[in-house]
Amino acid sequence: MPFVTRQLAALSTAIILFASSGSDALAQKKYDTGATDAEIKIGNIMPYSGPASAYGIIGRTMSAYFRMINDNGGINGRKINFISYDDGYSPPKTVEQARKLVESDEVFLIFASLGTATNAAIQKYMNAMRVPQIFVSTGASRFGDPEHFPWTIGWQPTYRAEARIYASYILTNHPNAKVGVLYQNDDFGKDYIQGLKDGLGDKFDKTVIVSAPYDVGTPTVDSEVVAIRTAKPDVFINIATPKYAAQAIRKVAELDWHPIHIMTNVSNSIGGVIKPAGVKNAEGILTALYNMDVTDPQWDSYPGMQRFRAFLAKYYPEADKSDAGTIAAYNLSTGLVEVLKECGDNLTRENVMKVAANLDFEVETLRPGIRVKTSPTDFYPIEQMRMSRFNGEHWEGFGPVIDSHIDQVALSTK
Repeated sequence: MPFVTRQLAALSTAIILFASSGSDALAQKKYDTGATDAEIKIGNIMPYSGPASAYGIIGRTMSAYFRMINDNGGINGRKINFISYDDGYSPPKTVEQARKLVESDEVFLIFASLGTATNAAIQKYMNAMRVPQIFVSTGASRFGDPEHFPWTIGWQPTYRAEARIYASYILTNHPNAKVGVLYQNDDFGKDYIQGLKDGLGDKFDKTVIVSAPYDVGTPTVDSEVVAIRTAKPDVFINIATPKYAAQAIRKVAELDWHPIHIMTNVSNSIGGVIKPAGVKNAEGILTALYNMDVTDPQWDSYPGMQRFRAFLAKYYPEADKSDAGTIAAYNLSTGLVEVLKECGDNLTRENVMKVAANLDFEVETLRPGIRVKTSPTDFYPIEQMRMSRFNGEHWEGFGPVIDSHIDQVALSTK
């Protein structure tokens, strides 16, 4: 081969190798708005004020968690810039804050914003903007609809599925009981009602003899509890956010009423609900759990709980250690970190949703046996729970871990 020909061949080979290595480098690093070599901007909306302000501890714990992540080098070398705004649990304010996060702050995604009506208010906007609305902090079933809302994905078991567990518990253990229901008059409360209808089937109308809705912003639910008590049900189902759930527990005690009391999972915080309501007043209340109970000594020896408590001690020492919102936030944040790690250097919004739609992992501070699992047609990451009873100190689990997506579950009190 002539010298010139050899030189041209070598040059061609070099160009090909350079182009190949360049395309590989480009393939390895892809960014959408809000992600760079140095940071990932994460948006969040929380009710730090207003009728659901008890949930504000969730946002504050998330902020502490991401400080810990940054102190340990970030995610794949990138620091998290966590921007969290207050919406006062008001949907119009949520819309305003979402627009600010997406259009002004230019976040990569919005993570774990709290509330059913509030997340519903921004769902169409987030999907129109093609910005992930990931791991929403609500169990409303509308947030697991990949066909119509591919940019929105839930986290916790749905309220409707949780209510089916309660219906099955009642049918199995108290088949002739009459039921009274207090519920929030929005999609949050109505999802539970639909779940009770699913679970009780054609027995619903005869079993649920009284229901009393309340509106967010009402001063108290005392009159609603009195109205339910007047109908003399055997079972009282308390479907309320923390402020109102605590009011209902206190009112039940004031009335010297002793029904079988079932309370929604979202209000099971010992620090945020049980203590304000009065620990004695709450003894015997039932709920369904998926997170570990931070007050339960049975988890003390678990490495995950030890790491969680060490995190709180260092990064959020002023937190109420008995508030379930802390571990809820810790688990949610762990889930997001898992997604972002899996994305590697392909930090596009589309890839985030692709990863979020193909999850299968455990979080060490979820209850044993519960996995985070999704598919492109299943946007409900956590679908398992366990019935629990408040024993005056902590939530004591009983029965098996239950797949909350099945219609009927045989539950026993043993």
